Amino acid sequence: MITTIALAESDVDILACHPVMHELRPAITRDEFLVRVRRQQTSGYHLAFVGLQGDPVAVAGFRIGENLAWGRFLYVDDLVTRSHNRSQGHGRSLLNWLAQFGLDAGCEQMHLDSGLQRVDAHRFYEREAMPATGYHFAKTLAHHQPD
Repeated sequence: MITTIALAESDVDILACHPVMHELRPAITRDEFLVRVRRQQTSGYHLAFVGLQGDPVAVAGFRIGENLAWGRFLYVDDLVTRSHNRSQGHGRSLLNWLAQFGLDAGCEQMHLDSGLQRVDAHRFYEREAMPATGYHFAKTLAHHQPD
């Protein structure tokens, strides 16, 4: 089987990633996914995918940032492997690819948040040398429907 990792840059590639991302973000429709990815790309968002025989089986949304706490960093917004393709090394390959992308971009660290309910994901991150380092707090400021 031929496995590749690439950035989804065309509409076709972005839309091909939707079924995978839908497992993590089920409220986002196919059409809304393309619009939101394109809008986020204007502020530095990237979408990468592991393709197995050309079909995405793992997807990561990420961006490069810089702050006082971490310096220059790669932040993973979304990371998901299709449920029937898990435990085959695709998530590990994508995480390693992201780390190399960050290094090549001059990043000092890689970060991500994960919902408290995602216990299996937490075990995966721990195995991949990404220990939990804190809590994330959030407050809804207004009810807003995406464009």
